[in-house]
Amino acid sequence: QVQLVESGGGLVQPGGSLRLSCAASRSIFAIYDMGWYRQAPGKQRDMVAIISAGGSTNYADSVKGRFTISRDNAKNTVYLQMSSLIPEDTAVYYCCQYIGSIPGYWGQGTQVTVSS
Repeated sequence: QVQLVESGGGLVQPGGSLRLSCAASRSIFAIYDMGWYRQAPGKQRDMVAIISAGGSTNYADSVKGRFTISRDNAKNTVYLQMSSLIPEDTAVYYCCQYIGSIPGYWGQGTQVTVSS
């Protein structure tokens, strides 16, 4: 069983930045693709960013140029650096570990609120 623990959420003003972290319990973290998703109230959970085991990245169009996903395999941790935040970025952000091509394990989520 894999445990994923997110941290770094909070309240930030529009235009501000936050960095989310997701620590994985699995010692073979490095071989898995990892992703960040988000879910706003009343909406479905959507992909934000994905990073492959090899370091390739993919982003939702709405966050391209503002968000950066990265990973530190030595620390079993994946990050999401968020900049130029807008109110529409307000959501619960979830980390996931892929099993093959689909999300297999999820963290508990961390709330990000962008408001003045």
